[in-house]
Amino acid sequence: METRTYTSKIKKILIFSLVYYPRVIGGAEVAIKEITDRISSQDIEFDMITLRKHGSAFEKIGNVNVYRVGLPWFGTNAKSSNIFPLSKLLFPLFAFIKAIQLHRINKYDATWAMMASYAGFAAYLFKKIYKDVPFTLSLQEGDNFERREGVFGFFFKKIFARADFIQVISLFLKDWAIHMGAKCPIEIVPNAVDSELFSNRKIESELNMLKEKLGKKPGDVFLVTTSRLVMKNATGDVIDALHFLPSNVKFLILGTGYQEPELREKVKEKKLDDRVVFLGYIKHADMPQYLHVSDIFIRPALSEGFGNSYIEAMAAGIPVIATPVGGIVDFLTDGKTGLFCKVNSPQSIASTVLKFIEDKELVEKIVKTSFEMVQNKYEWSLIARDMKNKVFLTNI
Repeated sequence: METRTYTSKIKKILIFSLVYYPRVIGGAEVAIKEITDRISSQDIEFDMITLRKHGSAFEKIGNVNVYRVGLPWFGTNAKSSNIFPLSKLLFPLFAFIKAIQLHRINKYDATWAMMASYAGFAAYLFKKIYKDVPFTLSLQEGDNFERREGVFGFFFKKIFARADFIQVISLFLKDWAIHMGAKCPIEIVPNAVDSELFSNRKIESELNMLKEKLGKKPGDVFLVTTSRLVMKNATGDVIDALHFLPSNVKFLILGTGYQEPELREKVKEKKLDDRVVFLGYIKHADMPQYLHVSDIFIRPALSEGFGNSYIEAMAAGIPVIATPVGGIVDFLTDGKTGLFCKVNSPQSIASTVLKFIEDKELVEKIVKTSFEMVQNKYEWSLIARDMKNKVFLTNI
């Protein structure tokens, strides 16, 4: 274990997160890293407890000292996000025990749990013992709301009741927190985007090479999504929508998930093999080039806590199609920063895609407006500042 020296001015925060870099990366994990990377260790020092992977039980990632607990992760494929189920179920207990050990040494000023699930349970257990240590809960949930109000609802509500402060990424999640019985202060601090990463285009010759690799011909229109292949992201609806669109409209899918075999079978049955490209896991840093060779970003989600992928597409300079659900409505205004399609409606998806294809002036207007919005409101430097001042330092 690494030995560290602290001064009385440095605040120490213990993070609970079920998963973290480098194995599983979603919006929540990106948020933790982007925020902690931008907060000086002279102001706050972060430790984290997360699930164990193959290898060391301790490593430093960015500004976070990462301690891994529990059973080894299931599977060795770096593209896989499957975690041995027993590890997930036991994580709150393992994390709670590790937190007690670390607290005896480091005397944390606060805890921070990422999402009201396994990490939230771990923080809840810690709070029951150390009542004087403030507990901040971050909500980044995008689905499974019904499950958390069913059989397990009683236990989930305990997490909300025990939290001293709740940070949410959208108005939708603020309302949900109140619905779940939260009585503490709630602050909306959204997620953001590394606009420098997503707006900087590779030289044209490199982009042309990628287009050639992907089989993009003159006149082709590329729809693109960066999504977990799960039910709530409705990737299958976009595949079905291709039936109502010209043959030059094709679909790039970046991501993996349990629905992939089902989606591949759908493509095969509909004879769309030449119009749908499954690209699998793509590193976050490599995503911008795929957006830059595409024409329209689309994710007709059934539910969404916020949706980093949408604002990443806006930062990359391509128009966005989404559904008016969850936290999406916080940043997407129909006809201004994107276009809405109906939920579970391939026909609506197709007609919305055609609006962009047929109206170049609309595309230019939306791309310009959405890019300016991202620059002014959804930069990680701004979000890190707000997390530091409005969430961490205010509530310690």
